[in-house]
Amino acid sequence: MADFTIIDSHLHLWDPARLTYPWLSEVPAIGGPRLPRDFRAASDGFDVKKMVFVQCDAAPEQARDEVRWVAELAAGEEPRLAGIVAWAQVSRGAAAADELDWLAGVPLVRGVRQLIQGEADDGFCARPDFVRGVQLLGERGLSFDLCIKGDGQFQSVLELVERCPQVEFVLDHLGKPFISESRIEPWAGCMRRLAEAPNVFCKISGMSTEADWNDWSVDDLRPYAEIAFEAFGPDRVMFGGDWPVVDLASSWAQWVRTLDELTAGFSASDRHKLFHDNAASFYRI
Repeated sequence: MADFTIIDSHLHLWDPARLTYPWLSEVPAIGGPRLPRDFRAASDGFDVKKMVFVQCDAAPEQARDEVRWVAELAAGEEPRLAGIVAWAQVSRGAAAADELDWLAGVPLVRGVRQLIQGEADDGFCARPDFVRGVQLLGERGLSFDLCIKGDGQFQSVLELVERCPQVEFVLDHLGKPFISESRIEPWAGCMRRLAEAPNVFCKISGMSTEADWNDWSVDDLRPYAEIAFEAFGPDRVMFGGDWPVVDLASSWAQWVRTLDELTAGFSASDRHKLFHDNAASFYRI
């Protein structure tokens, strides 16, 4: 067992009996309910102090219901739920203001995510309305989780970040590099450019699911982790478990042990920042 305390900055929970998740039909292996008791079983033996819930792409009209449900869980059976990253359609621009006002009034909401990964590499998140919607987050003290896939989306993300200097961003899953293809560039160069922006952090998460699900090793992940650590430094990286999506390629516990091995050469202070302090600071928990 890893002998350190953990804040998991990237946890999903869902209950298809309560909310509708259209995408789960595509991944039947994780299509059933994933509730706090299931995560407690998955993380048994590890000292998880707090978790940040990240939106699960429920049907858009149920976005507020998802926030309310997680807030209920935090007030009841799972008090370690210390923050929520909610869904909001920031691409609506100024028209998203009312929704963001509502979210900003929910005590546990710390940030917002609208997925970019499924959009075409055509500058989607650099469009004026998307940029304006994200700028509104900064005015409300909310962060933005960047979930992208494909080297082509990095360019528009760089433009978005440049135009939103008052917003704190965190890149989910290292930008989903092509680990299964053993391809480093141009991802590595994009990561270094993005890390030049001081208001961007990086979640060390989702790596095994970007590798060959059935045949990956620690060494397959190592070069990507090293580039992320080098680019963002010890103060802007945070552990994310990505449970239960991680179950497609490994258990949550196996991922923690893998990252423990990948950071064996870190100082005790830098490991504590990665597994605990940086998430606590970024999400204000």
